[in-house]
This record gives sequence, structure tokens and C-alpha cells, in this order.
Amino acid sequence: MIVKVFGPGCAKCKETEQIVREAAEASGVSVTVEKVSDLREMMAAGVLSTPAVSIDGSVVSAGRVPSKGEVVSWIATAACKQ
Repeated sequence: MIVKVFGPGCAKCKETEQIVREAAEASGVSVTVEKVSDLREMMAAGVLSTPAVSIDGSVVSAGRVPSKGEVVSWIATAACKQ
């Protein structure tokens, strides 16, 4: 599973990346976390506001910092679909 955190590097984007990394560890699922700050890649993914999070290509959050519990839930749901 690939989880991407989109953002230019602002404080909220860094906070989101940290939360996603902690949630990935806590989930017990094999997760690769990638940070994306390239504007072209963000646009190609359909991200219009940051921070944003996508799981296996689907944007699950944009424009806000999600809670660790939310991210764990998203990872668990995506793992069930695999």
C-alpha cells in the first residue's frame, strides 16, 4: 500500500506527514509513505488544497490535518479492499 502526503512543506504539511507515518506504524499493515511536494504531481493527482493524503491513488483528505485515528481507519479500510 502506498500512502502519499501532498504539500509544499508548510507546518501543516509536515504535521500531516508525521501523523501519517505514526499511523502507518500503528496500523500493522505494510505501508510505504511518500512525501510529494512537486506541484505537477499534485495537480496530476487532483490535489487542489494541501495538506492532502492519498491511499493507493485515491485522495482521502485535502485541505486539513487529519487525526491519527482517521489515518489508521483509512489504512485499515484500504487493507481490507486488497
